[in-house]
Amino acid sequence: MTRPATRAEILEQRARWKQEGKTVVFTNGCYDLLHPGHIRLLEKARSAGDILIVGLNTDASVARAKGPRRPLTPERERAELLLALEAVDAVVLFDEETPRELIACLLPDVLIKGADWDHFIAGKEEVEAAGGRVMTISLEPGYSTTAIIEKILTQQP
Repeated sequence: MTRPATRAEILEQRARWKQEGKTVVFTNGCYDLLHPGHIRLLEKARSAGDILIVGLNTDASVARAKGPRRPLTPERERAELLLALEAVDAVVLFDEETPRELIACLLPDVLIKGADWDHFIAGKEEVEAAGGRVMTISLEPGYSTTAIIEKILTQQP
């Protein structure tokens, strides 16, 4: 797929993957400025199963979470970049504060978040109740979208 899936499309595809016995992994984020830390996390997430679905925050939800100057990259472009990665099989947008509702519908076999979210993983209860696994992945030190933006803004000409 070369565009983000609609919720209906991803639920239909999830049902097919389940029938085929494929292990579906889900992770989510803003992915505003794609950097090596993101790519490594996505590759590790993909290695936990056969299919990787990325829940991508809409522009509006990024602005609510990160402030009115974000995102820097529009949602369609962020989705296109993610879909170009070999590790990513599908992208679906979500506009809610958390992807809990989307996760509860998808019920992935494996739910993965970066270790910085170990204190709260939306959808954890639903996935575990359905027999799925919840995992955290350590972040790559030195990579942060916010830090990259701050560095750019503070550099002198």
